[in-house]
Amino acid sequence: MRRALSDSIFLRVYVALLVALVLTLGIALGGFQLTNMVRLEAYQTRLGAAPMRLLVSQIAATPEAERGDFLNRTARLLDGRLLLAPAAVFDLSWWEQRRLEAGRPLVRPHDDAGWQLLMAVPGEERVLEFRLLHLAERQLRGLMVSLHDTLQPMSAEQRSDLLAQLQQASGLSFALLPDIPQNLDAQQASRLEAGRVVLNVASHGQAMALYTRLGDRAMLKVGPIRGFETTPPALIIAMILAVISLLGGVIYLVVRSLEARLTRLEKAATRIAGGYLDTRVRIESNDFLGRLGMAFNGMAERVQGLLGAQQDMIRAVSHELRTPVARIRFALQMIEDMVEDDFVQRQIKGADGDIEELDKLIDEILTYARLNNAAGIQLDLGMVDCREIAEQVCETLAPLHPELLLSIEGEGLEVEAEARYLQRALQNLVSNACRHADSRVLVRITSDPQVVRLDVEDDGPGINEEDRKKVFKPFARLDDSRTRASGGYGLGLSIVQKILHSHGGSVVVDKGRSLKGARFSLLLPLTSSQLERKAPVPLPPVKPPSPRDEHAT
Repeated sequence: MRRALSDSIFLRVYVALLVALVLTLGIALGGFQLTNMVRLEAYQTRLGAAPMRLLVSQIAATPEAERGDFLNRTARLLDGRLLLAPAAVFDLSWWEQRRLEAGRPLVRPHDDAGWQLLMAVPGEERVLEFRLLHLAERQLRGLMVSLHDTLQPMSAEQRSDLLAQLQQASGLSFALLPDIPQNLDAQQASRLEAGRVVLNVASHGQAMALYTRLGDRAMLKVGPIRGFETTPPALIIAMILAVISLLGGVIYLVVRSLEARLTRLEKAATRIAGGYLDTRVRIESNDFLGRLGMAFNGMAERVQGLLGAQQDMIRAVSHELRTPVARIRFALQMIEDMVEDDFVQRQIKGADGDIEELDKLIDEILTYARLNNAAGIQLDLGMVDCREIAEQVCETLAPLHPELLLSIEGEGLEVEAEARYLQRALQNLVSNACRHADSRVLVRITSDPQVVRLDVEDDGPGINEEDRKKVFKPFARLDDSRTRASGGYGLGLSIVQKILHSHGGSVVVDKGRSLKGARFSLLLPLTSSQLERKAPVPLPPVKPPSPRDEHAT
């Protein structure tokens, strides 16, 4: 069946990554443009600060009656327009008004064309406007001439103060040199000697400096003035790193969501494998993971139903078998009472033994079904002495096997378990060992770092390594001496495994170290309080002997 494209998780991941890439690039380009705009505005403001502060200082020093002529003359010199008017004429915003009130220049594009430079005149309610189409060589030379005319009549101290103010306002370098710079050629030096403005462009073409000579042979240098860099390498690297980081973060979130859903599916599968068949996966969408989750839930529900039906059938059949078995036993007892023939009596005893075995088989089937229930069994846990359990088992089985020596080694260790189930597991192992032992069965109780170990060894033929996993399967039979002739129904070890699993432990089989036969080991975990008691107590630090102690001997 074809699925809608909207249900494809891979398509959704690809679309999410594409959208993230487009958004990231859009944010990067927007940030790049915004950064360039801010940098350009700061560059223009810094570049216009020196001429505006110079013009404002000249206006402030010019008498009111002469300001008109000064503005016209300076406007022709700078090839621009100069206007002195109240601030309300220029339609300023609140932020622009605050900027002018702080004594800072304001640079903004003009409506017609070119640029508009504004700066408030100190001590007055008026603003000086300098409007020009573009900043070119003529404006730079005109500004140098204006600066030359301002500095010419000043003393050395006044010149230094004014140049320091201009440098602080604009960030440009203003310096007075004692002689003609060495980087000027002969033609530039002659023009400088003639009192003209010299513009010197650096060899790399990225900066320029302006020179002019004052009347007292001092040389005024302005610059270097660097051009505006639209894309400095540091900014490009920072933007690339930001794009990579943002895109990596989005990809991580997308993949993390997918990984989290797969992890939940893995945990659910692990729980079902551990016997918790009521575990289900939460369905969040209709993509392929959602469909996988639905299929998983359906599979788990079907497995749970099949196992439940199997358990119900086993219990029902086992219970139903008890009634005819009881009737057969009752009939045999009646025949035994009525007939005294020795041959018939021997046959009746044989049949009664078979019925006894069948009754035991039914009991083991019911026990296995109860332990194998999907809902698990309710344990009445308590601290149980392992040696006491072992002694009870050996006392029960020793009269049934007088030809064998049943012995116990180890101290009385306690574990948290239900006594009747632990006794059932140990009794199954000891009974199994008694059926296959030649002369001796040994129960050993030891303590490992985190478990209590109950080993049951016999001196029989043992179990081949390739058959050791098979013995725990229900109704398993081996092809060696451990066959039906030795008795048993193949459920005892399966019951032992289920009992240990319900207690959080395990059962393993290997070759015995002492008796060289088969060795079955019950591994039961210690409680947290027992582990704390077993933790080694750190020894107190050894105090170094004092000189008095060393010489005491």
